[in-house]
Amino acid sequence: MASAMLKRLHSGTPQQPAGTYSPDILPLTQSLLRALADIDFEYQKDRETILKSAIEEPFKQRAIATLAKRHQERRAPYLREIDKLERRIQRTFA
Repeated sequence: MASAMLKRLHSGTPQQPAGTYSPDILPLTQSLLRALADIDFEYQKDRETILKSAIEEPFKQRAIATLAKRHQERRAPYLREIDKLERRIQRTFA
């Protein structure tokens, strides 16, 4: 999703002088951050559900570890896209 949006970023067009960045950057950044916030919210909600459950502690800890691993895996592509976006912005103003 975000990768396709990043490919549309550009700078230095006739309507947009070099040294400025694409107007798509702000909405793209907001979209990526919103997706991360949704993932984090869901993780916290699921974690609290596990912690409040009546299952035995070893099972809770295993479930939380699995949940945390899944959380990091879900976040990773969005973090990579944000990193790419930051590098693109830095190159624009270098």
